[in-house]
Amino acid sequence: MGARPIALLDGLRFGSPGWEFGRAVGGIGHYGNCVGVPTVGGEAVFDAAYSANPLVNAMCVGVLPVERLTRARASGAGNSVVLYGSTTGRDGIGGASVLASQELSDEDEDKRPTVQIGDPFTGKKLIEASLELVESGLVESLQDLGAAGLASSLAEMAARGGAGVDVELDRVPLREADLEPVEIMISESQERMVAVVAPERLSDVEAVCRRWELECAVIGTVTDTGELRASFDGELVGEIPARLLTDEAPRYRVETRARALEAPIRHRPIEPSGGDLLTLLGSPNIRSRRPVFERYDFLVGSRTVRRPGLDAAVLRLRPSRRGIAISLDGSGRVASLDPRTGGSQAVLEAARNVACAGGHPLAITNCLNFGNPEKPEIAWELAETIEGMAEACEALGVPVVSGNVSLYNETDGRAIHPTPVVGCVGIVEDVGRVPGAWQEGDVVLVAGEPELALDGSEYQALFLGGAAGRPPRLVPAAEAALIRFLADSSPLLTSAHDTSEGGLAVSLAESALFAGLGAAVEIGDDAVDWFGEGGGQAVITCRAEDVSRLEGVPLRRVGVVGGDRLLGVRLDALREAYG
Repeated sequence: MGARPIALLDGLRFGSPGWEFGRAVGGIGHYGNCVGVPTVGGEAVFDAAYSANPLVNAMCVGVLPVERLTRARASGAGNSVVLYGSTTGRDGIGGASVLASQELSDEDEDKRPTVQIGDPFTGKKLIEASLELVESGLVESLQDLGAAGLASSLAEMAARGGAGVDVELDRVPLREADLEPVEIMISESQERMVAVVAPERLSDVEAVCRRWELECAVIGTVTDTGELRASFDGELVGEIPARLLTDEAPRYRVETRARALEAPIRHRPIEPSGGDLLTLLGSPNIRSRRPVFERYDFLVGSRTVRRPGLDAAVLRLRPSRRGIAISLDGSGRVASLDPRTGGSQAVLEAARNVACAGGHPLAITNCLNFGNPEKPEIAWELAETIEGMAEACEALGVPVVSGNVSLYNETDGRAIHPTPVVGCVGIVEDVGRVPGAWQEGDVVLVAGEPELALDGSEYQALFLGGAAGRPPRLVPAAEAALIRFLADSSPLLTSAHDTSEGGLAVSLAESALFAGLGAAVEIGDDAVDWFGEGGGQAVITCRAEDVSRLEGVPLRRVGVVGGDRLLGVRLDALREAYG
């Protein structure tokens, strides 16, 4: 598209915070730090459902002048197709055809594809060269090479442009000389781009690639046939109308079969305690993520205004004082109990985090992680989740501008939780007026009045034997009103923090630890009051004289900031538990 990447976020889901998780964090940190793009947010979730099929979902945000937007389409018969970047090898062959279309078992080790080998320094050069090519007007279009390599990228470019492409596979720069034509076509080697270039600009494109020390080769030509044709050493080895691989690929409706949702559980009254709060704060899904994000360079680029650690990150759009707030959130456990509610929750939580940082949600992207959709129950989960996401987006009035799917996440017939992961971007009008930490004497309020329950909550998972029952259904209009209120009221707020995993008590504790100040608060006498989850709410604080200026959603005054305790627990004990 011609955009400069300015931020990365990652959603990590593993069975436990062990060696595999640490290696994933190390890989993200190494690549992001070397390529010079800050990793500013994300989430880490641990659940046995992901033990055999961990998920690593990444989101990248870029900026560009709208007049420089570059389309990934082939056009202009006679134009050259240029491949530049890294060389092509066997790494990643089979990635799209195996991991995206089959279940795996212990007997299928031979089906597991080789992993793509990333080179962040080549990646950095590729980014800079691509931006120079676009800024100089040297390319007609650009397309990255991802799943299925040249086969997918060239077909997509041809179909979007209503054109054809003739590719000569023997011209592709190789790192292994004995690659077969089919291997060249479907290799998923990293750090490669395809550009459509007018013949008179070829020498300039080659000069840019030489300056950035990147391989560059003319591998084909744009045609007006509408076909993707591949040859090797002058012999035609494959041809197909490009539209049959894209818009007119065979489609079929998979069978769906609804499963009965569990009834909501009527929990007996449970008296909450400070000990429960400390246990939750120290649990793998809630404890501080500082050991994770401190392995990332989240300041490179000098745009980061609000760092990782609480709700959304904020980056400045220099030279103005405007900025963007970005967040990445998902729901697996809730979606396993009620996929439609889980889909809505993923969208609304991402938008709520953006609003807590002063951002007005602008658009979302997503990755839908599911098991085998050929199984009717899994297909139903997928359909229900999408419906829930659509309901939330309609209430918010925001579009879904991109996304992808990760299906067949099963091993030995056991699927992951249905896991929609949603990224949200919002506009911040003034990055100097973003809510921060609460201050001595501030009034503490809870915004929002949703239905809460222990079903699907972190408290239930930790203390009551695991996920069960049915989470409360969300009210999209009320959720959207809360998000608008948080964004509109941000200039009046000293702090704003979304309530999610662990409920209100955990949200209050995180706010207190972030500020280094306690608060005298009263929030009820039942575990649902303290740790219940469900619809959206947020802990907000402001000066006493500003309380009357806040309106538009239900507000409940719960206390005042001050002291070194929260809910009867000293801050140093909270800090020790949280990590």
